[in-house]
This record gives sequence, structure tokens and C-alpha cells, in this order.
Amino acid sequence: MRPGKQNRGNLPGGLWSLCVETSWEAEDAMAAGLGALTGLAVAVYRDLENGCSRVTVYASKPFGRILAEKVRDEIGQIQRCGLKTGLGRVQIKRVKREDWRESWKKHFPAFTVGDVLLVKPTWSHRKPRRGQAEVILDPGLSFGTGQHPTTGFCLSEVVARRVPGGGSSLLDIGTGTGILALAAVKLDYTHVEGLDFDPVAVKVARENAVLNGVEGKVRFRRANVEALSVPPRRKYDVVCANLMANLLMASREKIVAQALETGALVLAGILRSEFPQVVESFESLGWKCVRARTEKEWRSGSFQRAS
Repeated sequence: MRPGKQNRGNLPGGLWSLCVETSWEAEDAMAAGLGALTGLAVAVYRDLENGCSRVTVYASKPFGRILAEKVRDEIGQIQRCGLKTGLGRVQIKRVKREDWRESWKKHFPAFTVGDVLLVKPTWSHRKPRRGQAEVILDPGLSFGTGQHPTTGFCLSEVVARRVPGGGSSLLDIGTGTGILALAAVKLDYTHVEGLDFDPVAVKVARENAVLNGVEGKVRFRRANVEALSVPPRRKYDVVCANLMANLLMASREKIVAQALETGALVLAGILRSEFPQVVESFESLGWKCVRARTEKEWRSGSFQRAS
């Protein structure tokens, strides 16, 4: 497929959305809650005209009333935490394929990471500068465009930890669209693998590998972090895990087992209030947080073995 073409033939015939209209202040908390309730990728779109945010998940079958009630309960919980949620309106509707395609164009612009990487959607005509690697991405129904703070931190770490001339390896746990793994391949990582429990995510990641012409240089497979082998088949220079805090902590022994002694762990998907507990959990296994970033309600960190 050529850049600029849309590959939407794999979308299910009946695509449904569950959207919560909320405030900018509460959008991150609402996105985390909606993701936890549904287990689906979450899209956040800010309407600059009316000052609200629309937090949305998509699925191939209708969302039920029970889920809608759980979402309303989540809105109440967010309000009790002191955040203003705005209208807090919950809407479920069937979405036309054209509407889905156009919605991504609103909040997925091309962007760069440092001077070495350009990430752009399939509909962008932006060209990379001389010496700049390029990742072309079709989000599909999966999480991870680099716009979210957690994915953005992981992407910056993949860029920062590259070795000129190649040689580094990367394992991406919770790969989503495959953006981190694809960036690693384009930045000359020599052994790259991405895992996701969602079969749709694995399918989208594989399609994105073909789109970027690197299908023979990266492996995407369906796997649950809790089922990672210890000892592993091989160990990696960089292990990225963009997961919820409770899953990171519950699977910490299996996650750290995948990294080389001199390797790095990049942990994301963590609410700011949960980050100290995650750090303490991994410190108990001999890992030290050497770099962290806070953006909005999210805090992500890079870890190395304590000396």
C-alpha cells in the first residue's frame, strides 16, 4: 500500500462508539476509567470551540446499558475526587466508516521526535528531512499514535536509547499499533518484537509493518504479559511496557526477566498518583528509576538495574 492511501477494508460492518463528553480537566481521568472498564483503546478529542473533550471507545458490536451505567458511576467517582467533569454526557451510537476515518484526521497530525524520527498518518504528505527516519501509521482500532503522554515518553526513550549503526534489541509489551516497534526498526534496532493480548491490535501492527516495508524485521504476536516465560527465550536491551499500574506491578517479575543485565525498562500507562507505588514495586527487584516525566495526569519512567 502506498502512503496516503487508507486501509479501512478491514473495519467491521457495524462499528459502534461510546462517547463521554467531559471537561479538559477530567479528560485524562475519564480516559483511564473508560479504558479500564472496556479494555479498549481510547481516543480523546478536544473541541476548541466549546471547550469540552470527547473521550471515546469503539467496538464492532453495540455497547450495553449496563456498561453505560458503569461509565456514569465512573463519572461520579471522578467528581468525588474533586475534578469538574462538565456535562458528563454518555452517548452510544453506530458510526459510519467515513466518520471513523475522518475522526482520526482531527487529532493525529504528523510529528517529530528529536531530529531523527518523523511519525505521520497515512493521509499526511509531509516529507522527512535528510537523515530522518520515517514511520507511517494507520491507527485502525488500536491504541498508540504517539500523541498520548505515555506513548510519547516510550517513543522518546526508544529514540534516546538507539545505538548508531544498530545492535540494540527491543521488546514492546502492549504494542497496540506497533508504533514503538516500528520506530525501533527504523532506528536500526536489530531484533524487535511486539506483544499484545488484543488480536485486533496484533493485526493492525502487522499491517503497519507491511505499510512501512519492515514486515521481515519485526515480529508481532498475541501474548498476555502474565504469560511471559521465565526464563525468557531471549533478553532485550530495551523492554517497554505501556500498561496499567496494577498490571505492571502484578507482572513485574516477568517483565524484568525479559531485560538484559545492562538493559533498560520503560514503564508507562501510570497515573501520577500511582507512580510512587510502581517505583517501589520495581525497586524491590533491584531496579532504579533514572528518568521520569509527568504530563497531565500521567507519569512515566525509565529504569535500570541498581548498581
